Amino acid sequence: MFRIEAEIDRERRNLLRSRLRDTNTAASPVIAALRTTPAAHETPLHLWALHDSGALAGGLVGHTWARWLHVTYLWVDAPHRGAGLGSRLLEQAERIARDRRDCTAARLETWDFQAPDFYRRHGYEVVCAIPDYPPGITEYTLTKRLV
Repeated sequence: MFRIEAEIDRERRNLLRSRLRDTNTAASPVIAALRTTPAAHETPLHLWALHDSGALAGGLVGHTWARWLHVTYLWVDAPHRGAGLGSRLLEQAERIARDRRDCTAARLETWDFQAPDFYRRHGYEVVCAIPDYPPGITEYTLTKRLV
């Protein structure tokens, strides 16, 4: 018999992640081969656009893994939108991922009211659309080849 618990438990989360990783490595020759390369390590990539005063004007938070850049957050303060700052942040992240971390592709998620057209202008293609996530909004996953 099993007992199901609903609680936040970091130790169990880490154990579960480790066991899933081991299971995936054993099941996939591709993942097993990846585990022996530097690309197997998830490496943070953070860029910050700062005013002379040090105030945050924008930023990009992501990571690289398996020769992919994953952009998690890209934000530009309202007074600076439309002036190219977001483009500079995205292009710099792609350049670092490609030139310093040997990444061949990038991925990100955005909602329909955020920036799908911005990313399309930068060469990203929609590979997935999830309607009503959350209700009334569509979430898009976009990818781009970096080579």
